[in-house]
Formats: sequence, structure tokens, C-alpha cells
Amino acid sequence: MLEGNELTSKWRNKTWHVIGDSITWQDQKVYAGTTEVAQGYQTLINETVKFKEIRNAGISGASMAKSSKYPSPNGSNCAAGVDPGVNYADVDLITLFAGTNDFKLNVPLGIQGQIGDTSFDDTTFYGAYRKLLEHILTAKPTIKIYLLASLQRDNSGYDVNFTNPAGCKLIDYVNAVKEIGQMYGLPVLDLYATSGITRLTLDTYTRDGLHPNDWGYARIADVTKGFLETY
Repeated sequence: MLEGNELTSKWRNKTWHVIGDSITWQDQKVYAGTTEVAQGYQTLINETVKFKEIRNAGISGASMAKSSKYPSPNGSNCAAGVDPGVNYADVDLITLFAGTNDFKLNVPLGIQGQIGDTSFDDTTFYGAYRKLLEHILTAKPTIKIYLLASLQRDNSGYDVNFTNPAGCKLIDYVNAVKEIGQMYGLPVLDLYATSGITRLTLDTYTRDGLHPNDWGYARIADVTKGFLETY
């Protein structure tokens, strides 16, 4: 739709529910050890999209799966969205951006399974991811869900070449997200491959080899906005 000389976003005046870890949570919060407020990818995208509302459900430190660090049923994991207290009725768009902490917390991938499964092992990456998706799609089948696969990283000894104690590299969690997207017919943005944030550029785009700085958020926002408008 044209508005004056500008192309109006299809998401204008819509509600965006954003699920993720600290990379999502950081938006509009002060960077640790500074007085600078982060302009996260959500805020940067909203400069041109103009959502009606953005609900930031990011949880700092969260994995997708329950882990020994986050054992409670609705604790600090992204699948906490399965909590019946979360209402998706008036949500138009959901983005789900998680996986790097599952890699760091040595979460097993588990088994992908197949459509029609009725139980999910939410201590595994596949199981927790599918459990959350099925909960949301059951609550509102018409909702638009977009999946974002993890950025490359080099932090705490966990880089793109490291194999964690669960026998997985970061790329394995990325590929799992892509497989889940195919299973549910959901678009996937492979930030690992398309963000331009790599081991060679982490010093430029992150604060610590993992968490984006303002330059990093600008890269993520640029790629993500095009993805959201295209699919």
C-alpha cells in the first residue's frame, strides 16, 4: 500500500510479540556497565514499520528448552510462552529467536518427530520448540510466526567450531530451526548465514563475541525487516 511517497509496511498498526533470549530482551535497556540504552532490532525495525504495539517477551539467559539451569515448568526458558497466562488472541505477528543458549547450556537436540505427535520432550531443543509452536498455533491458528536462527558467536569457549558436551555444534541448532520451519510451513531467517555477523566481524558487531552492539542490532534489523516484509 502506498502512503504518500512511502511504501507502507504490511505490519503497520499490528501487534508484534517477540520471543527470545537476551539479544531480544536487551531492547531499550541499558547495556551492562554503561549508561547507553540499546536500540535493539525491534526498535530499529519499528522506526519505519510503526507497529501498534511491540511486546518484548525476551528473557535474558533463556534457552528454548528447559535445562538443569532452568528446570521449572514455566521458568526462564523461551517455552515459558506455553504458560496459559500468555494471551495471543490479539497478536498479529510472532518472531521466535532462540538457540544460542541451548548450545551454551549443552541442551540435547532430541528427536524432530513428525506432525501429529501429541507429546514433546521439552528438555530437548526439538521438543521444546515444537511444544511452544503447537501451543501458539492451537491458541490462534491464523497467527503469523517467523523463525530466526541463531547468530554466529565466540563467547565462553563456545564458538562456531566448538562441539558441546551434547555432541552438537551451533550450526546443528540452526539446522534444527530450519527443519522445524519446513515441518510447520513457517518462514525461517538464517541469521547465522545472512546477517554478516561472523567470527571475522564479531569484534565490530558485538560487545563480547555474542551480544550485539548498536552496529550489530542495525545489521540484524536490516536483514529481519526485509524478511518480515517479504514473506
